[in-house]
Amino acid sequence: MASTALTAVAAMAGEVWGVTYRSTAPNYHESVTELATVFVVALLALGINRVVRTSDAHLASVRDVSEAAQRAVLPLPPERLAGLAIAARYVGARADAGIGGDLYAVQDTPHGVRLIVGDVRGKGLEAVEAAVVVIGAFREAAEQETTLEAVAGRLERALQREGRRRGGLDRFEGFTTAVLAEIPANGRPALRVLNRGHPAPLMLTPDGGLRELAPGAPALPLGMSEVASWPDRSDETFLPAGSLLLFFTDGMTEARDFRGRFYDPSNRLRGRRFPGPDALLDTLVEDVARHTGGASADDMALLAVQRPMGE
Repeated sequence: MASTALTAVAAMAGEVWGVTYRSTAPNYHESVTELATVFVVALLALGINRVVRTSDAHLASVRDVSEAAQRAVLPLPPERLAGLAIAARYVGARADAGIGGDLYAVQDTPHGVRLIVGDVRGKGLEAVEAAVVVIGAFREAAEQETTLEAVAGRLERALQREGRRRGGLDRFEGFTTAVLAEIPANGRPALRVLNRGHPAPLMLTPDGGLRELAPGAPALPLGMSEVASWPDRSDETFLPAGSLLLFFTDGMTEARDFRGRFYDPSNRLRGRRFPGPDALLDTLVEDVARHTGGASADDMALLAVQRPMGE
């Protein structure tokens, strides 16, 4: 604002000097016209500057409130849980994109450490409400159910029940992509993953290797059992000591640069080594920001889990 005002004053001073020192009548009248034009343009510039600054402040406030609401729904997990190192990040989209339904939760249960990362269809408070329903159902089911398949069934029924209570899933944001995972409590170096239409997680091994944990069979997102039904099946894989698991929402994989190219975490991370989950997520957040120029169009939730060395 100050620089705009100084520029306007300098322009006016220059025109006044020109009017004062031009002696012929035609030039004098022309200078008066130029002076009036500069005066009007200066007022317009100051007005536009004020509107832009007010708008930017409003959008920043909206973004702050949105991120605060999202973080209230998604508290950070403990840094260590049942011997595993854990880190999470939630990164809001640009201020005018609206709050999303990205979600994550991690829980130590009698069956092992279980987690969920998901993304509710749509934006706004309804999406946040749906995320709350999914997280609440997950925390209860993760404690009680003996298999990931049973946990997924509980989540499906919770969304269907909430949809009926609100008069249909179209009124309630019930379409939720999600990936469920479990690291067994018996110390066995295994990982079970059940994917319901969500981006596949990645496994980064200590030697710099990278593996995409794609599902053995595709499945529809949670909340779509009325469209089709099928038996859920989790996939089990070996989890080497020191491995890092990365779970994320499509806000990362659909982030575009100025040429419209999507962000590819596999290409960016392959061959790289990280000392822990926090370092991995910090690197990703900064890299995505560089890729998009800081203008991501969608929220992004990230969760990283590391099995310690020597186990």
